[in-house]
Amino acid sequence: MNDSKEHIILIASRLFLQKSFKEVTMKEIVEKTGLSKGAFYHYFDSKEQLFCEVLDYFFQSVSRNYENYSKESFYQFYNDYIKETISLTKNYLDKFENELSEISLTMNYFSLIFDALKLYPEFREKVIEGFNQEINYWIKAIERAREKGEIKTTMTDKEIAETFMYLSDGVGMHMIMRGVDIENVVKPFQILWDRLYEQMKV
Repeated sequence: MNDSKEHIILIASRLFLQKSFKEVTMKEIVEKTGLSKGAFYHYFDSKEQLFCEVLDYFFQSVSRNYENYSKESFYQFYNDYIKETISLTKNYLDKFENELSEISLTMNYFSLIFDALKLYPEFREKVIEGFNQEINYWIKAIERAREKGEIKTTMTDKEIAETFMYLSDGVGMHMIMRGVDIENVVKPFQILWDRLYEQMKV
């Protein structure tokens, strides 16, 4: 991606995170980029097209590299997940040069996602596909842990994976709504994950 296109996407990302999709105008985005209309429209024909690029850019920026997670233990696997959650969020924030606080980014992230779900049916399919891929990585980690004798439970591998994922989503959203910064957002669900792990640990 060239610098001008990324510059436009970052400016648009900031505006979409500060306001709703409907509130942001193309005129405003063009003005904020400092580019001429010709240079701007060379990359994007419409707000809808730009919004889709913003969503793709965001998900690429926060996509996880599960292949680098520990395969030694399930405990280390989910702790690697927590570390990368903090790292990815901070790296994305750094792109805005402190123009967005952690709190505003994380709170408005949900608004951005809900806008996308309403506007683009295909986006829902992409989210579901991404979630299913994540669940599969968790299931594989749990399978390894069970085979090694690390954990023992009557729950299925899928049930364990979904419990960990849903728990983090619910607690994370609750903490964000209370205005807690990203590092402290993960602490409550890390504690709950540890308690859940202790119940399964052999």
